Amino acid sequence: MSNYNPQPEHKFTFGLWTVGNIGRDPFGNPTRQPLSPEYIVYKLAQLGAYGVNLHDNDLIPIDATKAERDKILRNFKKALRDSGLVVPMATTNLFADPVFKDGAFTNANAKIRAYAIQKTMHAMDLGAELGAKIYVFWGGREGAEVDAGMNTLDALAYYREALNFLAEYSEAQGYGYKFALEPKPNEPRGDIYLPVVGAALGFIATLDKPHLFGLNPEFAHETMAGLNFVHAVAQAIDAGKLFHIDLNDQKMGRFDQDLRFGAENLKAAFFLVKLLEDSGYQGPRHFDAHALRTEDEAGVWEFARGCMRTYLILKEKARQFNQDKEIQALIKAYKVQDAELSKLTRKFSKRNAEALKARKFNRGMLAERGPGLERLDQLTVELLMGVR
Repeated sequence: MSNYNPQPEHKFTFGLWTVGNIGRDPFGNPTRQPLSPEYIVYKLAQLGAYGVNLHDNDLIPIDATKAERDKILRNFKKALRDSGLVVPMATTNLFADPVFKDGAFTNANAKIRAYAIQKTMHAMDLGAELGAKIYVFWGGREGAEVDAGMNTLDALAYYREALNFLAEYSEAQGYGYKFALEPKPNEPRGDIYLPVVGAALGFIATLDKPHLFGLNPEFAHETMAGLNFVHAVAQAIDAGKLFHIDLNDQKMGRFDQDLRFGAENLKAAFFLVKLLEDSGYQGPRHFDAHALRTEDEAGVWEFARGCMRTYLILKEKARQFNQDKEIQALIKAYKVQDAELSKLTRKFSKRNAEALKARKFNRGMLAERGPGLERLDQLTVELLMGVR
């Protein structure tokens, strides 16, 4: 894979809100002009992307009339047909409008909670019309700055009620959605409910239809909390709950930067790509990131191209890692095997328990052995630096 040119079979996707980001931040006005949804579709297709994802209001303005909605949708569908791009995932904007300033599904106001569910049903209709089969819930406003108001147990109950309702709606409509929760520790709220992958997995187990719900973990979000994103994704895979994934990059402890994939934590990005490829993950590789505010439109497309190119380079590096004889020999030596002990510990029985209790272990000898991780890690670095 010497040219690292993305192709649709790589399943790379971007959101209308990612390459369409206009460079506004809390301290400054936009630095780029808006791009139309159709234009974004054609440009992504030229770059070799597979699909485009969207919030409802990325495509249809929140106050659009029916006639305006129909025209926008007609033009967007034509762009999809012409370009061959698909819409694998859809979601609802429940964070931008002032009505959601104190939450959507978890708002203390029952009228706002009901409006949030209504808005999401309309957005699910839109996503289904465009062919989306994955529906993401990012609770950007589901949280608090002040704990004196909302009892968190009440908030979680409201959250559960909304998700149960919407799962039933999907089945009643025959949409066949798989729902993916997207954890984030903070921003825009001071604290967001379901802040990390583990919390979301625990919450899913309490839903009426847990089989319909999984995860959409994001690199930046776990990294903001100082956690290991590769470990979080592995936990989601282990639970059979990795339904979608957001790829980007982030400096630990900063605001949500949404940097170009691989721009900051290259070794973590490598092990993430290796995990996804080795595990056989078949879903989209979605880049939930945006070009730096400094860039013009040309920089936006360089950003998008760079995300995909970096993934493909790291995919090739993962193949080299798996085929490197010295690296694999070190891994084999690291994983000390003992067939007899594995037979005893694999499954409990009274006989196995008694045999294991009677076994003598030489703790001193076991402790003396070095597992060789320094050499293994150095070879990984050298491989990534291109000297192996």
